[in-house]
Amino acid sequence: MLKVGISASFFHNDQPRAIFQGMTLQYIEQNVAHWLMQREVLALMIPSPEGDTRRHASPVTVADYARELDALVLMGGSDVCPGSYGEAPLNPAWNGDRIRDDYEIALMRAFVAAGKPVLGLCRGAQVINVAMGGTLYQDIPTQRPDALHHRDQALYEKNCHATSIVAGSGLARLYPGIALVKTNSVHHQAIKALGRDVVVEAWSEPDRIVEAIRWAGPSYVFGVQWHPEFHPPGDRTFIDDTPLLDDFLTTAARHKSAAYAL
Repeated sequence: MLKVGISASFFHNDQPRAIFQGMTLQYIEQNVAHWLMQREVLALMIPSPEGDTRRHASPVTVADYARELDALVLMGGSDVCPGSYGEAPLNPAWNGDRIRDDYEIALMRAFVAAGKPVLGLCRGAQVINVAMGGTLYQDIPTQRPDALHHRDQALYEKNCHATSIVAGSGLARLYPGIALVKTNSVHHQAIKALGRDVVVEAWSEPDRIVEAIRWAGPSYVFGVQWHPEFHPPGDRTFIDDTPLLDDFLTTAARHKSAAYAL
């Protein structure tokens, strides 16, 4: 059975919060785990080894998780901090979570160094691009006023648009004969300048915001801007995300088998 790690989201210490007052919480969104667990997968949250070392110093590193687990999912959540790609925030509300950025970028690099697959979902795709030296639109309505409404807080995961798959790409191989699909859209940031050796595999239409990326390096690093875990199962109006899931897990299983053969 494959062991797939999911990066954590953070509720940083918040004195006014009634529950766990003043404590940092790390958590995952339930749908991500359940999306993976459609298959024979042990889905495990990867807590950040960094924290308040005054309480509990840890000898554990992200490399330890990369060694023990078979694959990594970088899930959605808070904004990426503009400082993580060398910019100042255009609005204080878009300052993001630099602590989570540093944790996830280190985690991703550890899995890449181990040759194990990485899949980014929404924020996760943005983190992949930033880790490879790319940049983001801090806010699509501000910096791309011509674009579609990529986030509608009232509609949330029901907000959607058309997405075109780049011909000849790895994503096109998973969806032969399909050029245009429907995906959900729950983001106000997006990929701007591509990172090193990062290629686009899907675009939103007609505004051409990046919707899927792949690293052209030696291991599997792939990201989608949509949330496959939010797509309603059995709704044929949306893209069928199971080929994407199976390709990711097949790659993880192949790497695991090769490691056992050594």
